[in-house]
Amino acid sequence: MLSYRHAFHAGNHADVLKHCVLICLLRHLARKDKPFWVIDTHAGAGAYALDAGFASQNMEWAAGIGRLWGRTDLPMELADYVQQVRAINPDGHLRHYPGSPYLAWRLLRPQDRLRLFELHPTDAELLAQNLREAGRQALLSRDDGFAGLKALLPPAPRRGVVLLDPPYEDKRDYIRAAETLKDSLKRFATGVYALWYPLLARTEAQRLSERLRALPASWLEVTLHVDRPPRDGFGMYGSGLFIINPPWSVQDSLHACLPVLQAALAQGPHARYQITTSTP
Repeated sequence: MLSYRHAFHAGNHADVLKHCVLICLLRHLARKDKPFWVIDTHAGAGAYALDAGFASQNMEWAAGIGRLWGRTDLPMELADYVQQVRAINPDGHLRHYPGSPYLAWRLLRPQDRLRLFELHPTDAELLAQNLREAGRQALLSRDDGFAGLKALLPPAPRRGVVLLDPPYEDKRDYIRAAETLKDSLKRFATGVYALWYPLLARTEAQRLSERLRALPASWLEVTLHVDRPPRDGFGMYGSGLFIINPPWSVQDSLHACLPVLQAALAQGPHARYQITTSTP
């Protein structure tokens, strides 16, 4: 299915959570001189206009990055995230939002590499344009990221972060995500994997966490509820990230960030967060 366009949701509460975590992961890997790869299986367009086009229709960003944009009291990790967004808005006005590929590219060192998958033809073309300055450091495949990931594992430097962020419009994405992680661990057992997922009333979404927790690896799961589930059963009321082989520093960073995000991004009195960890 190729109807999903992330531009409608750019900069919303789910992007804030996802991108804060991604930056924390990349900062941790960069503490060592050894190179690493970043692999994004559903990369999107790479960057989005907030004041025009799809993002301006529902303005979901206003209840996401918009609530953090002018703040000067954020913890270090959230301040780092906002600074990365400021870099794509050099005039100080929030008009553009960087997607995961753009954020990752900005944090790469010369020895690191970015590998991207995007199946939607329009978004793939936009992604190529938005990352044209990256040159050969970023390679784009216009392919299904679930299938294409196999050929890249393990990455040459044996260090890397794999971000899986499927649209979940197709119910099979929930099963494919879990099966892809299971297969990927056989190929690259020491890799860091981060799977984003929506919090929805649908059964497939609720069963995903159970499938992931059964995988033979250490993991950390973080969820941010911006409100309680809607009474009519429709709509996303939060999101989560399931991180396999989480770096030791990420949990401390999340405990510093999540109380602030809960307060800032709440859309009702039932906003809450949860951080859960386990080892195999």
